[in-house]
Amino acid sequence: MEALGGKNKKEDSLTAYEGKWLIVVLTLITMMAFAANSLFTRMAFQTTEIDAASFTAIRIISGALTLVSIAQIKGESPKFSRINWFSAFLLFIYAAAFSFAYRNISTGAGALVLFAAAQLLMISYGIYKGERASFLGMLLALGGLVFFLAPGASAPPLGAAALMALAGFAWGGFSLLGKKGDSPISGTASSFLLAIPFSIGLLLIPNEAVRVDRAGIIYALLSGTLASGVGYAIWYWVRIRMAAITAGAVQLSVPVLSAIFGALLLEERITSRGAISALVVLAGIALVTLTTKRR
Repeated sequence: MEALGGKNKKEDSLTAYEGKWLIVVLTLITMMAFAANSLFTRMAFQTTEIDAASFTAIRIISGALTLVSIAQIKGESPKFSRINWFSAFLLFIYAAAFSFAYRNISTGAGALVLFAAAQLLMISYGIYKGERASFLGMLLALGGLVFFLAPGASAPPLGAAALMALAGFAWGGFSLLGKKGDSPISGTASSFLLAIPFSIGLLLIPNEAVRVDRAGIIYALLSGTLASGVGYAIWYWVRIRMAAITAGAVQLSVPVLSAIFGALLLEERITSRGAISALVVLAGIALVTLTTKRR
């Protein structure tokens, strides 16, 4: 009996160990998927003829189909309410601004501005709701972002950076609304479905010629199905199995991975100013994440 009990404990310990490694591996895959979103979008506008509105529409439609399929496999169905419409509008603003910004900003720089804007909005909302966090961390994050965007030879174009900041604020608002839902998968699927009319409407606005090619469509589909749909689904599974602080901290890797992907696959240059700014911004956000206390 003692030997049998010892064996069961050993098996339980092994199962827990394997479970932790599964979470680590899936977290890494998810962060790479988030970074790949930036890469696919940037590659589309650097190497194909597709326009930003078409890319946005294809990404949202393919993401909606993917998430609805995943929700149905789980036995869930999309729900439509007033808050879902608002979430859909924020999702559309994020996706559209994201696409238009990446026509003129590098992969890593875009991800840094996006991530910083989203996190700063969510942190500010937390402080408004009574949470307490490091004031020094906020100053570091804001200071690093200002230094990165300040005029200079290596600064990203201001218009593209402003669009990416808008995308980040919209994504932060979308994420905050998503916390109020019961099922992240069905809620996100609903938002993607309701964002389709907005994306089609964008195609009808005479802002630029609608252009698509095979490679551009493929990048948009990869962004919508794998990097968005599947990536979000895996992240929600992982997210509920880790502490909130850990979930916030691991996302610090996304701008870094995006910059590495851009350097390796698009030969984008990582400047010393950009690297220093990124380290300061990410250090500030990490400090805020690790010191946040609820009221």
